[in-house]
Amino acid sequence: MKKVLVALAAMGILSVLPGCNNRSDEQTLKAGQEAALQPMQQSWRGVLPCADCEGIETTLFLEKDGTWIMNERYQGVAHEPSSFGSYGTWARTAEKLVLTDSQGEKSYYRAKGDKLEMLDREGNPIVSKLNYTLEPVKSSLPNTPMAMRGMYSYMADAATFTDCATGKRVAVANNAQLERDYAAARGTATKPVLLTVEAHFTLEPNPDTGEQVKTLKTDKDAKFMPGKECRN
Repeated sequence: MKKVLVALAAMGILSVLPGCNNRSDEQTLKAGQEAALQPMQQSWRGVLPCADCEGIETTLFLEKDGTWIMNERYQGVAHEPSSFGSYGTWARTAEKLVLTDSQGEKSYYRAKGDKLEMLDREGNPIVSKLNYTLEPVKSSLPNTPMAMRGMYSYMADAATFTDCATGKRVAVANNAQLERDYAAARGTATKPVLLTVEAHFTLEPNPDTGEQVKTLKTDKDAKFMPGKECRN
């Protein structure tokens, strides 16, 4: 099923964080960042219009590190999977939020009171009687697997994953099989190895401080590619 572009809008009260990689978008964003921007709501949820289903139950999470995670569940469909996850980086001005996904595709949103409103592909308001807004909520991160690609490393009983799309490094949840596969893939070299995997993000306590930290949890199809890097 063709995935419908979904989204959420920028609130006029969030902190400035890095996002898009496109130079023209960055210049546009910086030009509008003169006004002080306050921290914004972390997560939103709602049912957005769908061309070939009853609606798309959409949840969006904005992270303080400039990344976002979205989960979309297609309602009223007879086949699986009906839920899809996506992620990427975000940036904003006082008027507009820009989400760039892991494939480099951009979507645009704006504030509508304390809600988020989806904009069209050009960043303009959608003229429609249908509801394109999401409500602020408090929710946990989704566990829908997402295709991910990044550099994996395991050292001193701790694994990390540096995502190719966002450049962000996160901890990896304990996975004995993954650690063994990494050891076999790297051989005698003590360096990161490119990993493709279906995985999702979760929050787990730091073993030293107890603080909840963003952590990658692998689900399936983990494959190491020795000798390759993100740019290959």
